[in-house]
Amino acid sequence: MDAPTAARLAAGIGMGLATIGPGIGIGLLTGHTAEAIARQPEASGDIRTAFIIGLALAEALALYAFVIAIILLFVVK
Repeated sequence: MDAPTAARLAAGIGMGLATIGPGIGIGLLTGHTAEAIARQPEASGDIRTAFIIGLALAEALALYAFVIAIILLFVVK
């Protein structure tokens, strides 16, 4: 297997595996946020703020994997 083919394969597998974690994390975060707001509606502003920060951090992991996959696809020759 030559280097460009290995880079394409690594990019595909890497993106697939790297999006599993953030996907699960975002799902758990959303579920627990809804549960927390249902239990304490008066604290929904603080809960929502923490949710948005956590969501951005979890989504950043998928974006990092995307950047690495793009580098593998277009830089490795």
